[in-house]
Amino acid sequence: MLTEKRYEDILKLVDQQRTVTVTNLSERLGASESTIRRDLLALDRMGKLVRVHGGATSIDCQYTTKDLKLDERYGMSMTEKRAIASYAAALIKPDDFVYVDAGSTTEALCDSITETYATYVTNSIAIASKLVSKGCRTIVLGGELKDLTRAMVGPDALEVLAKYHFTKGFWGTNGASPEYGFTTPDINEADIKRRSMERCDTCYVLCDVSKFNQISPVAFAAFDDATVITGHLRDERLKGHENIIETMEGRDARVSQHAI
Repeated sequence: MLTEKRYEDILKLVDQQRTVTVTNLSERLGASESTIRRDLLALDRMGKLVRVHGGATSIDCQYTTKDLKLDERYGMSMTEKRAIASYAAALIKPDDFVYVDAGSTTEALCDSITETYATYVTNSIAIASKLVSKGCRTIVLGGELKDLTRAMVGPDALEVLAKYHFTKGFWGTNGASPEYGFTTPDINEADIKRRSMERCDTCYVLCDVSKFNQISPVAFAAFDDATVITGHLRDERLKGHENIIETMEGRDARVSQHAI
């Protein structure tokens, strides 16, 4: 296949899927992975797409390499986050042993929690304080406290996680993509997210719709490893995924039979 034809086909696939991997492009176009990598580098230099580790994204996707401060996240998409949180909170039952990841959307979840008979484990000091104030039995992971996200990370936290097995868990994410999975900028936080998900029966990722246009450097789970609770999807290409639950923004969500 001529180079110009490959460029055209790559850009068509990127336009359709928003994110593509080198492996997928190699299989679709019948070219070696080294050839595809060179093509992506050339197209990135032309400004036609954004080359990322393992593939490429469309130019309207955002590749984020740094975390925002938690205080900066509080004012972003809060109506949608509250709807997501309300839906997620209704999933918690009295006998559950629940993991709650650090983050602004998971913190909103704690504001909506009414189930005080469940036991909660978290790596967030802010979330732990909210849960305790509601009368919930709460366990906090030990480790190093990360300033930006106020999350406990490091080998001590990972060691504690190895002792637990959760019935349900709720995680935040910086990016969500069927091709690249759930991603975050910090490898230490990714390790905590990955380990805690591995220790959980049923995993939920709380993800406002803006996160579907973002990719961060470190993946902590494949897209199908969790049920995604989000707002009203505007990207029709995502609506066919059975593991995505849409809530109605600004309204209390109710648990559907599909979510249980």
